Amino acid sequence: MATTATISISSDIAPGFGGISESMTLTQAGTLTDIDSTTGFQIRKLSATGAVDLVTMASELVEPKDSVAAKIYIRNIGYKGDIDKSTGVTIGVKAESIGMLYGGDWMMMPLTCIDADDITVNPENDNTVVIEYVLFYEEA
Repeated sequence: MATTATISISSDIAPGFGGISESMTLTQAGTLTDIDSTTGFQIRKLSATGAVDLVTMASELVEPKDSVAAKIYIRNIGYKGDIDKSTGVTIGVKAESIGMLYGGDWMMMPLTCIDADDITVNPENDNTVVIEYVLFYEEA
């Protein structure tokens, strides 16, 4: 069974922009073979500043290897279903900040570096924030 991701973007702030609707099947590196593993869907409440490693937090027993295909989805839910735009989480890859997800924001990106401490979230303050995430990867 294939794992697919779909995104649709529409906007009225860009004249002539007809929108984007794309879909992709998550496949192993350099093949058309479906991705075969996941750390599982996780929801975590964070309530203090300090980077948290998502891969290790997802599963202490499973750690994907470098140089294999992987995709990670991360969403800042907010807290108790309320979207709190004032509490963001900084997303990091190999200790390098790549951006901040505010309440309701989400991202999905491909990875080839998925050892421990490679994918981190860091709440910007001590307010409680809830994130959801899942890592899809190929077993090496």
